[in-house]
Amino acid sequence: MGTEAPECVPERPARARRRAWVQWAPLALLTVAVLAGVALWFAGAPGAARLVWAAVTVVALVPAVWTTLRQLWRRQFGVDVIAVLALLGALLVREYLAGAVIAVMVATGQALEEYARRRATRDLRALLERAPRQARRRTADGGIEVVPLDAVRAGDRLVVGPGDVVPVDGTVEEPATLDESVVTGESRLVGRAAGEQVASGVVNAGAGFGLRARRNAAESTYAGIVRLAGEATARKAPMVRLADRYAAAFVPFTLLLAGAAWLLSGEFVRAVAVLVVATPCPLLLATPIAVVSGLSRVARRGVLVRDGGSLEQLGRARTLLLDKTGTLTAGRPRAAETVVAPGGDRDEVLRLAASVEQLSPHVLAAALVRQARERGVPLAEPTGVTEEPGRGVTGHVDGRLVRVGQLAGEPPEWADRARERAERAGLSTVWVSDEHGPLGAILLEDPVRPDARRTVRRLREAGLSRLVMVTGDRPRTAAQVAQVVGVDDVIARCSPGEKAQRVREESARAVTVMVGDGVNDAPALAEAHVGVAMGATGATASADVADAVLTVDRLDRLADAVEIARYARRIAVQSATVGMGLAVLAMLVAAAGRLPPVAGAFLQEGIDVLVILNALRALGGGLRRREVPPHTRELLDRYSGEHGGVRDVLARLRDTADLVATRPDDPGCVPALRDVHRRLVDEVLPHEAAEERQLYPALAGPLGSDEATSTMSRAHVEIARLVERIGGHLAASPDGRLRREEVTDLLAALYGLDAVLRLHLAQEEEDYFSLNPSDGEASPDR
Repeated sequence: MGTEAPECVPERPARARRRAWVQWAPLALLTVAVLAGVALWFAGAPGAARLVWAAVTVVALVPAVWTTLRQLWRRQFGVDVIAVLALLGALLVREYLAGAVIAVMVATGQALEEYARRRATRDLRALLERAPRQARRRTADGGIEVVPLDAVRAGDRLVVGPGDVVPVDGTVEEPATLDESVVTGESRLVGRAAGEQVASGVVNAGAGFGLRARRNAAESTYAGIVRLAGEATARKAPMVRLADRYAAAFVPFTLLLAGAAWLLSGEFVRAVAVLVVATPCPLLLATPIAVVSGLSRVARRGVLVRDGGSLEQLGRARTLLLDKTGTLTAGRPRAAETVVAPGGDRDEVLRLAASVEQLSPHVLAAALVRQARERGVPLAEPTGVTEEPGRGVTGHVDGRLVRVGQLAGEPPEWADRARERAERAGLSTVWVSDEHGPLGAILLEDPVRPDARRTVRRLREAGLSRLVMVTGDRPRTAAQVAQVVGVDDVIARCSPGEKAQRVREESARAVTVMVGDGVNDAPALAEAHVGVAMGATGATASADVADAVLTVDRLDRLADAVEIARYARRIAVQSATVGMGLAVLAMLVAAAGRLPPVAGAFLQEGIDVLVILNALRALGGGLRRREVPPHTRELLDRYSGEHGGVRDVLARLRDTADLVATRPDDPGCVPALRDVHRRLVDEVLPHEAAEERQLYPALAGPLGSDEATSTMSRAHVEIARLVERIGGHLAASPDGRLRREEVTDLLAALYGLDAVLRLHLAQEEEDYFSLNPSDGEASPDR
């Protein structure tokens, strides 16, 4: 028993200082020794100076020989042999200063490479260091015990103290304030109400709270992320192995050139000079630094790549296949529209449906309950609830029998029209009925992600020339989504096996990336050169087949990852090519006798430092996206939140338009029209005016110019004009009745406003609100 905090041990400051000392100590000691030799030389003791420099050369030669012998024993052949020959040659020709400079050069390269590796993997190591190892679990007698994390099982009741890391995926039992930045990248604190689910790895930033475990530790979100992080730090990229293969050709070239210089000139010192400027090969320094830097950067953007090889492949990709549900769409249905029987009440239909569905675990039930709560519709406690799989839920609400699900019997005319409308729009239909028949229908949609179209454009700009959507959904629905996001091809009614086959076909033609939800898409992810799982919900963070996991629920982070991967690969190739070219030029000059060993050593030192520093450029740059200032983020959050209210007015507007179209003589027609006009004037127009006054000017910087919002400003003018036009018709109907000759123009205004406003909201969400990184922004590049 006890209340001590679960173990989560970051790297201690003392240990970090020791590691830093071990990293830089050889370089510091060798440098001090070389400078001491210089001081002795100028003090008139050249013999002592040479002795110090010779000792430095021997000190560097011994571990270099040991490393080379180990590599040869493992049948590995690299440029370390050149370093050994250069140090040995310097001793033989008594160029002790050159040998000492080579020793410092080798130590500098190793220290810089280790520094770059640790700097680049800092974020990946942070994941490993923060992994919880213990948890507080409630006991049967009401106490609390600290148990190893492996002992936690689904259903256990845990306690998460202030500052603790949530040990497993679970459901909070009371309100909690969390820092989710490690898992989601969200930099702000997030409040979670009782009953909401949280992922392991997030930090309790408020008071302690109870947690009901949903998964054990091995199956939880953070464990999967940690496994990927460990693999990312342990594996070696194909480009690094390619560097080793280049070394196999470079070493014989170096030895041949050194031998030719010695043979033709008869001066062994020329051969030593050639070996000196060839040590070490920049290819082996620049490539891993750039690749691992790229791994760190994509991790900070919320994309955890398994290894450097996957990152290198991502940088070479030309074809992208995307699943629809959960990838291009939100993967969670939402209520798009409520259609009611003549004379019915939309809110009452939604209230009855959501009240019955409160006890159902079905994803559609959650959408109905969420919609009712967002609109402030009070729900009643249902009784006698039963659920028949595939048909729906039945229960009593306020003593009234309510059925939610499929429609039984022959539908009335209004219901038939509603069903046809849903099929044309690619929406799902949930019917709400009582004992007398259908009361209404709730049309559900799986909305396209607001950032999907912008992401597709950025992926094309990054070099992906072919984008294909594969889905098991209906052809009509798939075609509508494909048209919205702008992909090149769409394949509907595609089973998991067919998806995998299509990925194989595309992979045979070009380097291919597959993005999916990681469950039914697992075979396709395994077939791709790079499989990317949407893992923000925790369902796929531990998918063994994925080469990369999006730990944030934003598709645009994939575009970030592709751009960073291409940039890192370009920097790696550039650094290696420039470094190798400069080294070869210096070798030729040395072979001609124009570059003595000491000067060559200093020159090669400069070349190595140059390529390492250039490779470190991969830690920043390469992203096309503009950063959004904090004030603009706040505005985007504010106006994005107001879109929910505007959509509610839109639903009323569409219902009113339908009423005017079908029953213009109905006594309730003009009152409904006056109500929706009042809401347009009181809610929608002030929202649009505030956007024009505050949001659009703030977006000029991130979008590049004031003209970027001009078309949206024109839409504001059109929206205001149509609202005024509707008001004019109302003013012309003081007796509460619509004149027949005005109905046609009124309908044009109503349906026109509905279309313009829907398009306007969609464009704002795609072009503007998707810029907001607060939906899962990892910390910017540092």
